[in-house]
Amino acid sequence: MPGKNLQQYVDRFGVSRVLVLGDVMLDEYVWGAVSRISPEAPVPVVAVRSESLRVGGAGNVATNIAALGGRVEIVGVVGTDAAAARLTDEMERAGVKANGLVTDGSRPTTIKSRVVAGSQHVVRFDRESDAPLTRAVRERVIQQIRERLPEADVLLISDYAKGVVGASLVREVLALAARLKKPVTVDPKVQHVTLFRGATVIAPNHHEAAAAARILVRDEADFLRVGQRLLARLKARAVLITRGEQGMSLFEVGRAVTHIPTFAREVYDVTGAGDTVMAVLTLALAAGAPMRDAAVLANYGAGVVVGKRGTATVNRGELVRAIRDGKA
Repeated sequence: MPGKNLQQYVDRFGVSRVLVLGDVMLDEYVWGAVSRISPEAPVPVVAVRSESLRVGGAGNVATNIAALGGRVEIVGVVGTDAAAARLTDEMERAGVKANGLVTDGSRPTTIKSRVVAGSQHVVRFDRESDAPLTRAVRERVIQQIRERLPEADVLLISDYAKGVVGASLVREVLALAARLKKPVTVDPKVQHVTLFRGATVIAPNHHEAAAAARILVRDEADFLRVGQRLLARLKARAVLITRGEQGMSLFEVGRAVTHIPTFAREVYDVTGAGDTVMAVLTLALAAGAPMRDAAVLANYGAGVVVGKRGTATVNRGELVRAIRDGKA
């Protein structure tokens, strides 16, 4: 396994600066229990016990970075509604600088609402707009990036396909990052994968990777073809594919594929695990870790967060303990 002293990179998280660009949202949870079926329709009746709001989407990536001790700013788009104010407050409270958020009165702040009964996810409903940004709003977003990227160590793009990430914006942002010699890490949506050609590392899950490569995966040989095709097509330094219970696989230019087994002890909820992967991966690269060590650290982070309920973060202490347990 690569990396003899992964903790040295974690110790540098506190001086690492990350700029996050992407789709911010609120994750709303309704927690309860089911004891009967409704007489009105064949659906469960959930007796509500509690409710909570958490930062989601690109905001969850940013709060993960802050929880790990990194210095983080975020650029995205919110509405002019109460949810925008709540989202901004929650991020600032978590240690994320959110004054780069752009308001757009023509769209709502994205809210994903989940009803959870016991450990069963009953239903999710979304309030959102995934329409492309107007030219005026897009220019305001790009201006926020221009002002903040020179001071960042790494740019992280978190794409949830809610309208912020589009071809012209990505083209200009990647060109700016290249001029400034800033690494770019990307969590892509399938329909936008090709937009990120030339990014440093792109990290889809195995379903997204197969769809983007247009390869039906029936066995390990097919999977390896997926990674190699994406690496060649995207002109990236690396493609990191998350594989659930099978861990991760790292494809790098000029190197053999690296398979990293999962470090999860117990899987309770995979919500937000990809955000944690991106946060740890990006912070590790900002701290000077080689790509393989950064991927291993990201895998440890994912192993911690899937043992938590709902959208969650991992702190530096938890990550260090996971590293030590993994070595034992």
